[in-house]
Amino acid sequence: MNALINDIEIIKAKTTKINDVDFDNLKFGHVFSDHMLECNFKDGKWQAPKVVPYGPISLDPSAKIFHYGQSVFEGMKAYKDTDENIWLFRPLDNFKRINISSKRLSIPELPEDYFMDGLKALLEVDKDWIPKKVGSSLYIRPFVFASGNGFHASPADEYKFIIATAPSGAYFAGEVRVLIEEKYSRSANGGVGFAKAGGNYAGQFYPTQLAIEKGYQQVIWTDDNTHEYIEEAGAMNIFVRINDTLITGPTSDRILDGITRKSIIELAKAEGINVEVRKITVSEVVEAAKKGTLKEMFGAGTAAVISPIAGFGYKNEDFELPKLDDTYASYLKKRITDIQTNKAEDPFGWRYQVK
Repeated sequence: MNALINDIEIIKAKTTKINDVDFDNLKFGHVFSDHMLECNFKDGKWQAPKVVPYGPISLDPSAKIFHYGQSVFEGMKAYKDTDENIWLFRPLDNFKRINISSKRLSIPELPEDYFMDGLKALLEVDKDWIPKKVGSSLYIRPFVFASGNGFHASPADEYKFIIATAPSGAYFAGEVRVLIEEKYSRSANGGVGFAKAGGNYAGQFYPTQLAIEKGYQQVIWTDDNTHEYIEEAGAMNIFVRINDTLITGPTSDRILDGITRKSIIELAKAEGINVEVRKITVSEVVEAAKKGTLKEMFGAGTAAVISPIAGFGYKNEDFELPKLDDTYASYLKKRITDIQTNKAEDPFGWRYQVK
Protein backbone atom coordinates (compact mmCIF):
# COMPACT_ATOMS: atom_id res chain seq x y z
CA MET A 1 0.00 0.00 0.00
CA ASN A 2 1.40 3.40 -0.99
CA ALA A 3 0.56 6.70 0.71
CA LEU A 4 1.88 10.25 0.96
CA ILE A 5 3.01 12.05 4.13
CA ASN A 6 4.18 15.64 3.62
CA ASP A 7 4.32 14.81 -0.11
CA ILE A 8 6.76 11.96 0.61
CA GLU A 9 5.78 8.67 -0.95
CA ILE A 10 5.38 5.81 1.52
CA ILE A 11 5.78 2.24 0.30
CA LYS A 12 4.73 -0.01 3.15
CA ALA A 13 6.43 -3.32 3.97
CA LYS A 14 4.18 -6.32 3.30
CA THR A 15 4.94 -7.82 6.71
CA THR A 16 6.33 -6.55 10.01
CA LYS A 17 9.20 -7.92 12.11
CA ILE A 18 8.14 -6.10 15.26
CA ASN A 19 6.44 -9.10 16.90
CA ASP A 20 9.75 -10.99 16.85
CA VAL A 21 11.60 -8.31 18.84
CA ASP A 22 12.27 -8.53 22.58
CA PHE A 23 12.05 -4.87 23.51
CA ASP A 24 13.12 -5.61 27.09
CA ASN A 25 16.51 -6.96 25.99
CA LEU A 26 17.72 -4.80 23.13
CA LYS A 27 21.35 -4.70 22.09
CA PHE A 28 22.61 -1.51 20.52
CA GLY A 29 22.13 -1.37 16.75
CA HIS A 30 21.40 -5.06 16.14
CA VAL A 31 17.68 -4.97 15.28
CA PHE A 32 16.28 -2.81 12.48
CA SER A 33 12.79 -1.45 11.98
CA ASP A 34 10.51 -2.18 9.02
CA HIS A 35 11.25 0.86 6.85
CA MET A 36 13.97 3.28 5.78
CA LEU A 37 14.10 6.60 3.97
CA GLU A 38 15.85 6.54 0.59
CA CYS A 39 16.80 9.44 -1.65
CA ASN A 40 19.04 9.47 -4.73
CA PHE A 41 21.20 12.21 -6.21
CA LYS A 42 21.47 12.04 -9.98
CA ASP A 43 21.39 14.38 -12.98
CA GLY A 44 22.83 17.09 -10.74
CA LYS A 45 20.07 17.17 -8.11
CA TRP A 46 18.52 15.28 -5.23
CA GLN A 47 15.44 13.33 -6.31
CA ALA A 48 12.27 13.05 -4.22
CA PRO A 49 12.81 10.98 -1.05
CA LYS A 50 10.70 7.89 -0.36
CA VAL A 51 9.99 5.71 2.64
CA VAL A 52 10.52 2.11 1.54
CA PRO A 53 10.78 -1.31 3.22
CA TYR A 54 14.10 -1.84 4.99
CA GLY A 55 16.27 -4.14 2.92
CA PRO A 56 19.49 -4.74 0.98
CA ILE A 57 20.91 -2.21 -1.48
CA SER A 58 22.16 -3.23 -4.92
CA LEU A 59 25.33 -1.47 -6.11
CA ASP A 60 27.67 -1.91 -9.04
CA PRO A 61 31.15 -3.21 -8.04
CA SER A 62 32.60 0.00 -9.47
CA ALA A 63 30.48 2.22 -7.19
CA LYS A 64 32.88 4.83 -5.86
CA ILE A 65 32.00 4.25 -2.23
CA PHE A 66 33.99 1.01 -2.45
CA HIS A 67 37.08 2.67 -3.91
CA TYR A 68 37.33 6.25 -2.67
CA GLY A 69 35.32 6.24 0.54
CA GLN A 70 32.91 9.11 -0.01
CA SER A 71 30.64 8.38 2.95
CA VAL A 72 29.32 10.45 5.86
CA PHE A 73 26.76 9.73 8.56
CA GLU A 74 24.96 11.04 11.61
CA GLY A 75 23.67 9.56 14.86
CA MET A 76 20.35 10.59 16.40
CA LYS A 77 17.68 9.18 18.69
CA ALA A 78 13.90 9.29 18.93
CA TYR A 79 12.06 8.94 22.26
CA LYS A 80 8.48 8.44 23.40
CA ASP A 81 7.07 10.04 26.51
CA THR A 82 4.29 8.60 28.68
CA ASP A 83 1.67 10.22 26.42
CA GLU A 84 3.09 8.54 23.30
CA ASN A 85 4.49 11.83 21.96
CA ILE A 86 7.63 11.42 19.83
CA TRP A 87 10.67 13.59 20.52
CA LEU A 88 14.01 14.28 18.87
CA PHE A 89 17.01 16.07 20.38
CA ARG A 90 18.52 19.00 18.44
CA PRO A 91 17.83 17.42 15.01
CA LEU A 92 18.65 20.55 13.06
CA ASP A 93 22.18 20.36 14.45
CA ASN A 94 22.47 16.88 12.94
CA PHE A 95 21.16 18.17 9.62
CA LYS A 96 23.67 21.02 9.59
CA ARG A 97 26.53 18.73 10.55
CA ILE A 98 25.82 16.10 7.88
CA ASN A 99 26.07 18.89 5.31
CA ILE A 100 29.33 20.16 6.85
CA SER A 101 30.69 16.62 6.60
CA SER A 102 29.34 16.20 3.06
CA LYS A 103 30.93 19.43 1.86
CA ARG A 104 34.35 18.33 3.16
CA LEU A 105 34.07 15.04 1.22
CA SER A 106 32.74 16.72 -1.94
CA ILE A 107 29.27 15.18 -1.51
CA PRO A 108 26.24 17.29 -2.57
CA GLU A 109 24.53 18.91 0.40
CA LEU A 110 21.00 17.86 1.33
CA PRO A 111 17.95 20.16 1.35
CA GLU A 112 16.63 20.69 4.89
CA ASP A 113 13.07 19.62 4.04
CA TYR A 114 14.29 16.35 2.50
CA PHE A 115 16.13 15.56 5.72
CA MET A 116 13.56 16.76 8.25
CA ASP A 117 10.31 15.89 6.46
CA GLY A 118 11.78 12.56 5.36
CA LEU A 119 12.79 11.75 8.93
CA LYS A 120 9.36 12.71 10.29
CA ALA A 121 7.61 10.59 7.66
CA LEU A 122 9.81 7.61 8.53
CA LEU A 123 9.13 7.99 12.26
CA GLU A 124 5.41 8.25 11.66
CA VAL A 125 5.41 4.98 9.73
CA ASP A 126 7.63 3.17 12.27
CA LYS A 127 6.43 4.89 15.46
CA ASP A 128 5.61 1.55 17.09
CA TRP A 129 9.33 0.71 16.93
CA ILE A 130 10.26 3.46 19.39
CA PRO A 131 10.95 1.71 22.73
CA LYS A 132 9.34 2.93 25.93
CA LYS A 133 11.70 1.23 28.37
CA VAL A 134 13.89 3.60 30.39
CA GLY A 135 17.36 3.74 28.86
CA SER A 136 16.18 2.59 25.44
CA SER A 137 15.47 4.65 22.33
CA LEU A 138 15.10 4.40 18.58
CA TYR A 139 18.60 5.00 17.25
CA ILE A 140 18.53 6.87 13.93
CA ARG A 141 21.33 6.59 11.37
CA PRO A 142 21.21 9.06 8.46
CA PHE A 143 24.03 8.46 5.97
CA VAL A 144 25.12 9.48 2.48
CA PHE A 145 27.49 7.62 0.19
CA ALA A 146 28.78 7.63 -3.38
CA SER A 147 26.73 5.25 -5.54
CA GLY A 148 27.99 6.49 -8.91
CA ASN A 149 30.19 4.14 -10.89
CA GLY A 150 33.77 4.38 -12.15
CA PHE A 151 37.38 3.68 -11.24
CA HIS A 152 38.56 7.23 -11.95
CA ALA A 153 39.75 8.95 -8.77
CA SER A 154 37.20 11.75 -8.67
CA PRO A 155 33.93 12.58 -6.90
CA ALA A 156 30.98 10.43 -7.95
CA ASP A 157 28.13 11.76 -10.06
CA GLU A 158 25.48 9.85 -8.11
CA TYR A 159 24.85 9.49 -4.37
CA LYS A 160 22.39 7.79 -2.06
CA PHE A 161 20.95 9.22 1.15
CA ILE A 162 19.37 6.75 3.57
CA ILE A 163 17.93 6.99 7.07
CA ALA A 164 17.70 3.63 8.86
CA THR A 165 16.57 3.10 12.43
CA ALA A 166 17.26 0.54 15.14
CA PRO A 167 15.48 0.17 18.51
CA SER A 168 18.36 0.00 20.95
CA GLY A 169 19.31 -0.39 24.58
CA ALA A 170 22.40 1.01 26.28
CA TYR A 171 25.54 1.49 24.16
CA PHE A 172 28.03 0.46 26.87
CA ALA A 173 27.49 -1.99 29.69
CA GLY A 174 29.79 -2.23 32.68
CA GLU A 175 32.90 -0.22 33.53
CA VAL A 176 34.98 1.31 30.75
CA ARG A 177 38.76 1.50 30.97
CA VAL A 178 40.74 3.33 28.33
CA LEU A 179 44.31 3.43 27.05
CA ILE A 180 45.89 6.78 26.21
CA GLU A 181 47.28 6.41 22.71
CA GLU A 182 51.00 7.13 22.23
CA LYS A 183 51.54 6.11 18.59
CA TYR A 184 48.44 6.15 16.40
CA SER A 185 46.30 9.17 15.57
CA ARG A 186 42.61 9.48 14.85
CA SER A 187 43.01 12.51 12.56
CA ALA A 188 45.36 15.31 11.53
CA ASN A 189 45.32 19.05 10.90
CA GLY A 190 43.73 19.86 7.57
CA GLY A 191 42.09 16.43 7.46
CA VAL A 192 38.54 15.21 7.99
CA GLY A 193 38.56 14.60 11.74
CA PHE A 194 35.83 17.20 12.29
CA ALA A 195 33.54 15.39 9.82
CA LYS A 196 31.54 12.25 10.57
CA ALA A 197 33.26 10.41 7.74
CA GLY A 198 33.16 6.62 7.72
CA GLY A 199 36.91 6.39 7.16
CA ASN A 200 37.61 8.15 10.46
CA TYR A 201 36.12 5.22 12.29
CA ALA A 202 37.70 2.54 10.10
CA GLY A 203 41.10 3.99 11.02
CA GLN A 204 40.29 3.66 14.73
CA PHE A 205 39.53 -0.04 14.74
CA TYR A 206 43.08 -1.42 14.61
CA PRO A 207 44.54 0.70 17.46
CA THR A 208 41.39 0.04 19.48
CA GLN A 209 41.78 -3.71 18.97
CA LEU A 210 45.35 -3.47 20.23
CA ALA A 211 44.04 -1.72 23.34
CA ILE A 212 41.35 -4.38 23.83
CA GLU A 213 44.03 -7.07 23.71
CA LYS A 214 45.73 -5.28 26.61
CA GLY A 215 42.53 -5.33 28.68
CA TYR A 216 41.05 -1.92 27.87
CA GLN A 217 37.72 -1.20 26.17
CA GLN A 218 38.61 2.00 24.32
CA VAL A 219 41.38 4.38 23.29
CA ILE A 220 41.87 8.00 24.29
CA TRP A 221 43.19 9.72 21.19
CA THR A 222 45.96 12.27 21.41
CA ASP A 223 47.11 14.90 18.94
CA ASP A 224 48.83 13.68 15.76
CA ASN A 225 51.98 15.77 16.19
CA THR A 226 53.24 15.35 19.75
CA HIS A 227 50.73 12.97 21.40
CA GLU A 228 50.84 15.37 24.35
CA TYR A 229 47.22 16.54 24.22
CA ILE A 230 44.05 14.56 24.91
CA GLU A 231 41.49 14.92 22.13
CA GLU A 232 38.72 12.28 22.00
CA ALA A 233 37.67 9.08 23.78
CA GLY A 234 36.99 6.31 21.29
CA ALA A 235 34.23 7.68 19.06
CA MET A 236 33.20 10.31 21.61
CA ASN A 237 34.23 13.71 22.88
CA ILE A 238 35.98 13.60 26.25
CA PHE A 239 35.51 15.51 29.48
CA VAL A 240 37.88 15.60 32.45
CA ARG A 241 36.98 16.81 35.95
CA ILE A 242 39.89 18.11 38.02
CA ASN A 243 38.69 19.09 41.49
CA ASP A 244 35.36 20.77 40.66
CA THR A 245 36.28 22.07 37.19
CA LEU A 246 35.00 20.32 34.08
CA ILE A 247 37.45 20.54 31.16
CA THR A 248 37.06 19.57 27.50
CA GLY A 249 39.23 20.27 24.49
CA PRO A 250 38.28 22.84 21.85
CA THR A 251 36.97 21.68 18.49
CA SER A 252 39.35 21.82 15.55
CA ASP A 253 40.09 20.15 12.22
CA ARG A 254 40.73 17.01 14.26
CA ILE A 255 37.86 17.00 16.73
CA LEU A 256 34.16 16.47 16.03
CA ASP A 257 31.81 19.26 17.07
CA GLY A 258 29.69 16.90 19.12
CA ILE A 259 26.05 17.80 19.78
CA THR A 260 26.09 16.06 23.17
CA ARG A 261 29.37 17.86 23.92
CA LYS A 262 27.79 21.26 23.21
CA SER A 263 24.77 20.35 25.32
CA ILE A 264 26.91 19.30 28.30
CA ILE A 265 28.90 22.54 28.18
CA GLU A 266 25.77 24.68 28.04
CA LEU A 267 23.94 22.68 30.70
CA ALA A 268 26.91 22.55 33.08
CA LYS A 269 27.38 26.33 32.86
CA ALA A 270 23.67 26.86 33.53
CA GLU A 271 23.95 24.61 36.59
CA GLY A 272 26.83 26.65 37.99
CA ILE A 273 29.57 24.12 37.23
CA ASN A 274 32.91 25.68 36.31
CA VAL A 275 33.65 24.69 32.69
CA GLU A 276 36.88 25.25 30.79
CA VAL A 277 37.18 24.66 27.04
CA ARG A 278 40.92 24.40 26.46
CA LYS A 279 43.67 22.02 25.50
CA ILE A 280 44.30 19.26 28.04
CA THR A 281 47.76 17.70 28.30
CA VAL A 282 48.24 14.04 29.11
CA SER A 283 50.76 15.05 31.77
CA GLU A 284 48.14 17.27 33.46
CA VAL A 285 45.70 14.35 33.67
CA VAL A 286 48.35 11.91 34.92
CA GLU A 287 49.58 14.41 37.52
CA ALA A 288 46.01 15.04 38.72
CA ALA A 289 45.45 11.27 39.00
CA LYS A 290 48.58 10.94 41.14
CA LYS A 291 47.57 13.87 43.36
CA GLY A 292 44.00 12.62 43.76
CA THR A 293 42.51 15.75 42.16
CA LEU A 294 41.30 13.87 39.06
CA LYS A 295 37.70 13.19 40.05
CA GLU A 296 36.09 12.05 36.79
CA MET A 297 36.62 11.32 33.11
CA PHE A 298 33.79 10.56 30.72
CA GLY A 299 33.01 10.29 27.05
CA ALA A 300 30.06 12.13 25.50
CA GLY A 301 28.16 11.23 22.35
CA THR A 302 24.73 10.45 20.96
CA ALA A 303 24.88 6.68 21.40
CA ALA A 304 25.89 6.55 25.08
CA VAL A 305 25.00 10.17 26.00
CA ILE A 306 27.63 10.03 28.78
CA SER A 307 29.93 7.06 29.39
CA PRO A 308 31.94 7.26 32.64
CA ILE A 309 35.57 6.10 32.52
CA ALA A 310 36.59 3.92 35.47
CA GLY A 311 40.33 4.04 34.81
CA PHE A 312 43.02 4.67 32.23
CA GLY A 313 46.40 3.32 31.22
CA TYR A 314 49.45 5.27 30.10
CA LYS A 315 53.07 4.21 29.62
CA ASN A 316 52.50 0.78 31.19
CA GLU A 317 50.91 2.29 34.31
CA ASP A 318 47.23 2.09 35.28
CA PHE A 319 45.27 4.76 37.11
CA GLU A 320 41.89 4.23 38.76
CA LEU A 321 39.30 6.98 39.04
CA PRO A 322 37.69 7.46 42.46
CA LYS A 323 34.23 5.98 43.00
CA LEU A 324 32.14 9.00 43.94
CA ASP A 325 28.55 8.94 45.16
CA ASP A 326 27.54 12.09 43.28
CA THR A 327 29.25 12.62 39.94
CA TYR A 328 28.93 15.27 37.29
CA ALA A 329 28.57 12.44 34.76
CA SER A 330 25.49 10.90 36.39
CA TYR A 331 23.91 14.27 37.14
CA LEU A 332 24.41 15.70 33.66
CA LYS A 333 23.32 12.48 31.97
CA LYS A 334 20.07 12.45 33.94
CA ARG A 335 19.44 16.12 33.17
CA ILE A 336 19.98 15.58 29.44
CA THR A 337 17.97 12.35 29.21
CA ASP A 338 15.12 13.91 31.20
CA ILE A 339 15.00 16.73 28.65
CA GLN A 340 15.22 14.27 25.76
CA THR A 341 12.35 12.13 27.05
CA ASN A 342 10.09 15.06 28.08
CA LYS A 343 10.42 14.33 31.81
CA ALA A 344 11.77 17.80 32.58
CA GLU A 345 11.48 21.35 31.34
CA ASP A 346 13.65 22.28 28.37
CA PRO A 347 14.89 25.84 28.94
CA PHE A 348 17.34 25.52 26.04
CA GLY A 349 14.87 24.70 23.26
CA TRP A 350 16.67 21.44 22.41
CA ARG A 351 13.66 19.12 22.35
CA TYR A 352 11.82 18.76 19.03
CA GLN A 353 8.37 17.18 18.83
CA VAL A 354 7.57 15.05 15.80
CA LYS A 355 4.03 15.86 14.71
